[in-house]
Amino acid sequence: MSGDANHLHDSAADAVGTEPADQPAEVGAESPTLEANPAPGTASVGADDGEAGAGSSEQPLEAELKALRSEHESLRSQYMRIAADFDNFRKRQSRDQQDQRLQITCSTLSEILPVVDNFERARQQLDPQNEEAQELHRSYQGLYKQLVDVFKQLGVSPMRVEGEPFDPSLHEAVLREPSDAYPEDVVTAELQRGYHLDGRVLRHALVKVSMGPGPSAPAAPSSGEGD
Repeated sequence: MSGDANHLHDSAADAVGTEPADQPAEVGAESPTLEANPAPGTASVGADDGEAGAGSSEQPLEAELKALRSEHESLRSQYMRIAADFDNFRKRQSRDQQDQRLQITCSTLSEILPVVDNFERARQQLDPQNEEAQELHRSYQGLYKQLVDVFKQLGVSPMRVEGEPFDPSLHEAVLREPSDAYPEDVVTAELQRGYHLDGRVLRHALVKVSMGPGPSAPAAPSSGEGD
């Protein structure tokens, strides 16, 4: 009996001593496997975070680029408007200067035209008979030709109005009279010469205008009408 009891006691002791020794070995064998093979979702989570960060950093750049493009278009539009306004201003200034120059020229020439009229009247009245008068006439003609040449260089040209239809934009009618030589509303004579300046009326011509043929005289009764 004592031998069986000892045997049972040894078997129980062996069983108790064996189980604690085997359990740490199994835990130790499984731990390297956990460290060598991490969870499958760990690497993918890191990659997704990187892509999300790259996408979020591109959005401010695109917004900034869009803002810069909009600002560029706005500045370009402003520049084009300013350039157009300056070009219009330059053209307007050029036209104003030309108009002012023309007005000054017209005003100055209008003051000189009476002198030309006096030359014309004197030329018509001069009738040189002796050598001295002819010499004076030639000097006068030289001065008159010089004055006419200066007018031509400035673009001044005289009107030719006799026999032309009456035009209020060119002529100023001083007198209207019947005329058998000209039809109605035709210039019959020039009383004061008119002038053009580069196609613009410098001075209107003073003219006489035809009213057409006057009333015809009543026919005389024939001598044999009462017989």
